[in-house]
Amino acid sequence: MAGRIRPNTPYTGVATAYEAADGNGACLFGPSPDLMIAAMNATDYETSRACGAYVLVRAANGKSITVRITNVCPLPCAPGQLDLSQQAFAKLADLKVGRIPITWKLLSPSTSDTISIRYKDGSSRYWCGIQAIGHRNPVARLEVRTGGGWRQLPRTEYNYFLSESGSGCGGSIRVTDIYGEQLTITGIALRPNVAQPTGVQFARH
Repeated sequence: MAGRIRPNTPYTGVATAYEAADGNGACLFGPSPDLMIAAMNATDYETSRACGAYVLVRAANGKSITVRITNVCPLPCAPGQLDLSQQAFAKLADLKVGRIPITWKLLSPSTSDTISIRYKDGSSRYWCGIQAIGHRNPVARLEVRTGGGWRQLPRTEYNYFLSESGSGCGGSIRVTDIYGEQLTITGIALRPNVAQPTGVQFARH
């Protein structure tokens, strides 16, 4: 379930910094409530599987920070590399340093937030894109209920799961995290570009 980024596994790489503006990025979550965020290298981003993951980043000087993955860092970003927001990088080292060695690992943080579901602009009962927002743990799979049972939707690089035939659009949704926990969500209206709260959240690990 976990893909490239696995629980309880340390990763090594380098940290760089970028101007994050309002915090929106390739994951298309929208503006971030805080700027403790990062862009994951394209290899570990793994077609947006890393979107929403929380990672603990530790520098050689002993300083550490938790960031949420909201963006992808294209080549020449190497596997293991994190491009931190300038605000996050500054917690570890002076921005003028530009590049520092780091270790990082996946977290399953405490949170009072619950997951929200958002349908993409242009979604209808004939075609839809579905996104999960605010999940504690990375999402491994999203399915919709159809007349033939649950159907897994393919995931795009921009972090939406697509039903190109419209099958299941507007119906029940099931999301599974990388630990295998499944949450079944009902009552989400087919309203494009509205983040609708679900009241549920994945368990902490």
